[in-house]
Amino acid sequence: MKVGYARVSTQDQKLELQTDALTHYGCGQLFREKKSGRNKERPELEKMINQLRAGDTVVVWKLDRLGRSLRDLIDLVAEFKERGVEFVSLQDGINTATPTGRFTFNIFASLAEFEREIIRERTKAGLAAAKARGKKGGRPAGLSKPAMEKARSARILFGSGTKTVEEIAQILGIGRATCYRYLGQAKEA
Repeated sequence: MKVGYARVSTQDQKLELQTDALTHYGCGQLFREKKSGRNKERPELEKMINQLRAGDTVVVWKLDRLGRSLRDLIDLVAEFKERGVEFVSLQDGINTATPTGRFTFNIFASLAEFEREIIRERTKAGLAAAKARGKKGGRPAGLSKPAMEKARSARILFGSGTKTVEEIAQILGIGRATCYRYLGQAKEA
């Protein structure tokens, strides 16, 4: 049986592109995951692996949808082979049922790892260059000036005892959770 595995990294991303391609390829069963590839816990992948039988074929839309790293990808495909399961990557044109497919898999997996390493090196170099110019990365500490004004207003309104948190949030155009956070900061200050 052809078994499809589709994964996106965030809840905002859509699986339809992958699932449509897997269904079109003839996958009788699909496993859908919305987890980062770096996330070690991927329950749908585990469920799929546990259900695989000799003669099955695991199908993915693209190599990077299956493995977290080159090592992970190679280990998964090796585990498939041990179980008598083939592997197909639709976009990469890989089918491990053929010698050419196995060779292509190893080449593509190596290139994917190489690309990730290059991106990692560029990112590190860019951060080092920015640091050398005195730039700091990350989010600025504390509240912005407009947020500080809203926090002060929230504290005043709440302190008057005439408005509920929900009413204050609505007046200031902020969420209830943000309003509670602003009020909580007042206690700390």
